Amino acid sequence: MQDGSLRVYPLPEKGLLVNTLKEYWCLNVHDNDYGQIQGICSSFDDTFLITCGGDGNIFTFDIWSPEDIPEERKAKIPSPRSGLENEMPVEDIVDPDTYNIEEVTQKKESERIKKEAEDKKNKKREEITALRHDFVSLLQKNQELPKHMQLCKEEYEMDHRIFEELDRQKAQRIQSVQKELAWEHEKQLIGLQKLQKQFRDSLEFIVVVHAIQSNYQVSTYRLLTETEKHSQDKKRVGSKWKILRDKWRLLKQAEEAEETEITTETMQTHSEVQKPTARYIEMKREKVRRIVEKSDKMREKIMKRKAQWDELYKSKPADDYEDPKDAEEIKEAQENIGCYKLKTASDYRLPEHEHVNTAKKKRQLASLKQLIHRKKENMNKEIMSLRDLKVSIIDEIKCLVQELKSIQATLDVSECLPLPPIPQLHPDEVPEQKYDCNSDILLKFKEEQEKAKLQTELEGCPSLRAFRSQFIRAPSVEETDPMAQAAGEHRMSTASSMDSEQQSIFEMEKAEPTEMELEILKREKIKSLYLQETLIKKINMLVFNFDAELRLLRHKKLKMDVQMKYADLRCITCSEELLILQKLEKHENLLQKQIYTLKSEQDSIQSELKSYLAQMEERKCEILKLQECKEALYADFQASLGEDNEFAHFLTKVLKKKIVRKKEVGRKADEEEDDDEEPDLSSNEENSGSEDEVFDDSVCPEGCDEALFLNAIQLQQQRLHILKALAKEKKIVAELKRQYNALAEEEKEVETSLVTTKRDLEIFQWEKLQRLNELYAAVPLKLHQVQCLVDGEMPSDFSQALVFTNQSLQYLQKRIVDLRNEKVMQREIFKKAQEKHKQLVQDKKEMELEIRRLEKKCSHLMMEKFGRLVDFEAVQAHSVNIPMEDMKVKIMEKEYEHFQELRKWEERIVELQQQLVKLTEENTSKLLQLNKFCREKHELETKLETLPNDLGAEFQGTQTRDIKERARLQARLMRVTHDTALLREEINL
Repeated sequence: MQDGSLRVYPLPEKGLLVNTLKEYWCLNVHDNDYGQIQGICSSFDDTFLITCGGDGNIFTFDIWSPEDIPEERKAKIPSPRSGLENEMPVEDIVDPDTYNIEEVTQKKESERIKKEAEDKKNKKREEITALRHDFVSLLQKNQELPKHMQLCKEEYEMDHRIFEELDRQKAQRIQSVQKELAWEHEKQLIGLQKLQKQFRDSLEFIVVVHAIQSNYQVSTYRLLTETEKHSQDKKRVGSKWKILRDKWRLLKQAEEAEETEITTETMQTHSEVQKPTARYIEMKREKVRRIVEKSDKMREKIMKRKAQWDELYKSKPADDYEDPKDAEEIKEAQENIGCYKLKTASDYRLPEHEHVNTAKKKRQLASLKQLIHRKKENMNKEIMSLRDLKVSIIDEIKCLVQELKSIQATLDVSECLPLPPIPQLHPDEVPEQKYDCNSDILLKFKEEQEKAKLQTELEGCPSLRAFRSQFIRAPSVEETDPMAQAAGEHRMSTASSMDSEQQSIFEMEKAEPTEMELEILKREKIKSLYLQETLIKKINMLVFNFDAELRLLRHKKLKMDVQMKYADLRCITCSEELLILQKLEKHENLLQKQIYTLKSEQDSIQSELKSYLAQMEERKCEILKLQECKEALYADFQASLGEDNEFAHFLTKVLKKKIVRKKEVGRKADEEEDDDEEPDLSSNEENSGSEDEVFDDSVCPEGCDEALFLNAIQLQQQRLHILKALAKEKKIVAELKRQYNALAEEEKEVETSLVTTKRDLEIFQWEKLQRLNELYAAVPLKLHQVQCLVDGEMPSDFSQALVFTNQSLQYLQKRIVDLRNEKVMQREIFKKAQEKHKQLVQDKKEMELEIRRLEKKCSHLMMEKFGRLVDFEAVQAHSVNIPMEDMKVKIMEKEYEHFQELRKWEERIVELQQQLVKLTEENTSKLLQLNKFCREKHELETKLETLPNDLGAEFQGTQTRDIKERARLQARLMRVTHDTALLREEINL
């Protein structure tokens, strides 16, 4: 196509055979010839392949199916043309700016389309210009008409809905454009925010505050702002502590509420239990409780006084007591007095609390940087407050100048003083507004860019330089726009009419003023002049005060700059020290790790030694217990033998017989040692007997008591068990002792290694201190501070000089005098202390004599009054027999309980008596009824006896009804009899 692109058109759904291609036709077409191509392609029945080149040529090939290929037709290779070698070759076009035929055609077509569009635009412009001229002529005609016949501006609108529709369409187009640019706007906004966060948000703007009437200025420090992560960590910590405080408060409130509920329930229960009938008992109990509390308080007071006396006597130092603090200070003074070692000395030892490592140096450097940041931040706050003060002063000056203008409007020009200039803020005073932009700033920037672009084009194009004067001398808007011309003429006519009216009014009002009016005008004039001078002075005072504040703050900042430079030098020194410490940190950590390992090993060994000692003590106690058991066994055996027993020697041998087993062969020596320690149980003859004598201990000899023999056998077994346990315990003790000795040797080795490692660490600390002392520290000095003169001149080499401040020198000189005075004062204090000591010894002797005299007097008085010595503390503690009072209260409670129970039984007896009366009445009625039944029965029996024997013969047979009735009556009689018996039993009760 014209732009070099390739368009692919859909093909019919048929097979694609590339090997049978046939060229049909070739065309030169444009973009608008697609319909022609489509029509040509649709005229064929077969499948085609269409290709397009970059120059617009289109080639069409026929694609045959295998059935349509004729058998006799074959592809032929065309023969080469003849005579080509005589023809001149055509030169290739190598110029990239050369147009080909298609590009020339396309360019002509585009120029034609542009020309038609421009002609159409010009025609529309001419129509709009003609309409504008007609509208201006109509406006002029309307202005020429009288006022009552002129049309208003609103009457020019034929239909207001047209403008509403135009506004609506404009708003819709603006909204659609905003929607189209929303993604791009969001993308650019996010990119801007990223750039600001990366490069601007991490830094604070440098604000430079300028003086108003001088060239003085003061600027803030550039500081890194607080990072978002740091602020979030602070908030998180604060919120965490807040949550913990809230939880603690809620728990406390819950506990208080629970205690309140428990107290309320207890009081309610107590009020329910306490009844009026038990008041006396409660009063007695309360009285006993008060007595007990009183005696307990008295006892506690006595015990507290005893404890105070005991503590006082315990804290009483001995006569030869020496305060360890004083002894330590004396020792330290004796060791260090007169020894002024420098840090560079070879025998200098750095104290452990002054050891410097990487962590301490990092903390020191961080605290120093934090302090610097805090100082600079405070200074920046002061400068920003000064900037805000300037802004407020400018606003106030603007108001004052506006008021001054209104006052000067009432004065003559000759009486008006010059207005003071209004201060303006410099751009570097509000740097945060540098990147703030709005639509006006953007439009202005766009106009400047377009002007610069137009200027460069005019300067670069020589063909247009001739028209530069015409572009510069372009007509104004009012010259080109007839409506603007008409509006300008209308404004001029309106202004001339207003001037004529004001002149007529002024001529009408022009008259001679009265004396009072002149006096009022004079007063107003004096007041205005005074207010004018006052406002100008106020403005000048505001400016002067601000400049003074700025100069003071500038002086303060200059001093702070010097301090910050000192701090920066200190930071550099600390950083260099940190680098040295980081290099030496590895070796120091290795030594510290070794010391820690040795200490932990030493602690573990000591704990193991303590455990071994404890086990040995336990085993020794077990051995002592076993030995006591063995002695008790021998004592029981001796007691069982009695005196003058002829079988004592035999039974003793049975008891002391040794039974050696295979497993106990190794323990034989230990058992022999135990036998040597056994007490003598037989006579000298028995001891002198042969121990190797063989005897049979399995059979009791004749004449020996069989119980004694069995007892000896049993004690023998017990003795063997005890000996076996003793051997085992001694073996364990020996093993523990061996392990204890090995651990003790190991502890000595560890202690030696620990001492060696500590010595190596001290040497390393001294070497590290030397490395730190080799650093060069920058000390800023002024010439008046240097007092190192050689032959009245300043030396060129200060390497041997000692640098310290004048204050230190004055302090040392003053310290000499202070030490002399302190020496004299200490001597006087010592003399006074000696005198006080003598006086206290004398007072002590006198007080001891007085105490003895008072004790004798107290004993004599007690003997006279009581006949014996009385312990008043015991009397105070036991002034009331508390158990007896408790027993009295318990007796009263029991009596009250018995009284209550007796009342219950009496009420029960009354109820039972009433029931007895009721039952007696019921029994009487039943007896009467029974008597009645007996009489009726007797009468019936009498009647039956009087009747003849043959009566009822017709009714003889099964008398079931009579039998049932008789049974019923018998059952009723039995029931009544039973009830009567029960009632008689109750009556008897």
